[in-house]
Amino acid sequence: MAGVDAKELPKILEEDVEALKAAVGKGNLTEAAAKAKEALEMADKITLNFAVTGEAGSGKSSFVNAIRGLGDTDDDAADTGVNETTMEPTAYPHPSYPNVIVWDLPGIGTPKFKSDTYLEQVGFSRYDFFIIISCTRFKTHDIELAQEIQRQGKNFYFVRSKVDQDLTNEKRHYDEEGILKQRKAATKRSHQYSESAILDAIRENCIKGLEAGGMVSPRVFLVSRQDLCNYDFPKLQETLVDELPGHKRLTLLRSLSNVSKEILEKKKQQLHRQICLKSLASCAVAAAPIPGLSIVYDTSMLVTSLQEYCRDFGLNENALATLARQANKPIAELKAVIKSPLSEEITKDLVIKLLTKYMAGAVQYSTILLKCVPVVGAVVGCVSAAAVSLPTTYFMLKNFLDADAADALRVLEVVMEGDRD
Repeated sequence: MAGVDAKELPKILEEDVEALKAAVGKGNLTEAAAKAKEALEMADKITLNFAVTGEAGSGKSSFVNAIRGLGDTDDDAADTGVNETTMEPTAYPHPSYPNVIVWDLPGIGTPKFKSDTYLEQVGFSRYDFFIIISCTRFKTHDIELAQEIQRQGKNFYFVRSKVDQDLTNEKRHYDEEGILKQRKAATKRSHQYSESAILDAIRENCIKGLEAGGMVSPRVFLVSRQDLCNYDFPKLQETLVDELPGHKRLTLLRSLSNVSKEILEKKKQQLHRQICLKSLASCAVAAAPIPGLSIVYDTSMLVTSLQEYCRDFGLNENALATLARQANKPIAELKAVIKSPLSEEITKDLVIKLLTKYMAGAVQYSTILLKCVPVVGAVVGCVSAAAVSLPTTYFMLKNFLDADAADALRVLEVVMEGDRD
């Protein structure tokens, strides 16, 4: 606990403060805890719907699976194929976060789904944003769709899929040392193979086509279903998160695969902002005191919170097994770098053990915490036990969250090291 700085202790989100003011005025810890719990439950119920559209064979359904953390052959995966397999808008809830729903839309420009009626047919109003996918160049109807989405005030993102196949096809023109096999004077290919140059050319070609169709400053993200950690998939994830309304940001973040250090950091930062609410919600005087501690906690809620942190960072048996299969690595290799308990190992006894561990250190920082969280301070100032239990809970949650984030980063580094090999 040494070295803890007041700057590390974030304030409760402004929108959550209002819900607590009435209880604060009464100095009622039980009511304040109930209000904090209500705010957390409301956050968990926020839904997110986004649509993925593109021509048959563009990799649309594979993208729907990938962003849900599934392989194309997994249970509940969207059907894939070179022919159009999506005949109606089809909802695919995230397997671990059912309030995040990815919609696989029929391709635009077909006899059944014409450009001028497409948005009405697919239920435009239900979606928070759109992803438009192509595995070649974006067509006129893709541009018309984007322009109409923009006119109606929603975000869209152009995704160029299957870039791994483009790289493989280009590499056939080069020998093992990366030298162009046939050096014709008129060739547009570089004499030396360069993956970055090829990707830049693909992106620039897409952008020029979109600009020619009337798009202003279009962005294009290059992705490969086979390698989500590379190309622009991590950048796409970050952009989606950054451009969502604040109240939906954590909803999407929690569901995203851990394919970059940046996404892991964003998850940690957003989850940190809930710790004060979770600490207050767990400190209801109606809860039973923990023997030997003389303070009160809702241990069931804390068990759930720690299990959720593990789920958010992919630290449970199912998530690790899926990742090991996708990365073609033994699950034991991933587990070897994990230092914190997995979700299945979290019990009430473990929570009590962790609370006991952090109680002595947290007491000396209770004054700092209450100054950083004045609304909570106003409540717990009336209840001496809470002045101990709240900072204890805060530091227990904070340390567990930080440890999970560090574990997830180590797991990611093992996976990415395998990709480099």
